[in-house]
Amino acid sequence: MKQERDKNETVSYWTEIANYDFETALAMQQTGRYLYVGFMCHQSVEKMLKAYYYGVKQETPPYIHSLLRLAESSNILMALSEAQLALLDKLEPLNIEARYPSYKNLLMQSLNKFRCEELLNETQELIRWIEKQL
Repeated sequence: MKQERDKNETVSYWTEIANYDFETALAMQQTGRYLYVGFMCHQSVEKMLKAYYYGVKQETPPYIHSLLRLAESSNILMALSEAQLALLDKLEPLNIEARYPSYKNLLMQSLNKFRCEELLNETQELIRWIEKQL
């Protein structure tokens, strides 16, 4: 019983911060900070994948940021649609936490209001889908 409660609490922790990060992405969209829309979309998917990982393995998720590696290590990769895999590919380079300024500038040039709206919609669909798989 305690183990199940601990599992639920840990999964809830990851899903709550995934949703918090998605809400932050929405706030960044409203202020036109498109680089951070992409970053927070990446973060929300990363954390939802970590929720899934913990949910199926009851182990601490690996300390990695690669969405594809997280999906693979949690055994959800094969269940993802082509569109969902394409989104992971789009989000992968947007983990900008430790990027050099020249790389950030290139990313900023590739992100705009309309591309970020698309990322937000696709991200929301994916995190909701992963959450339903829990």
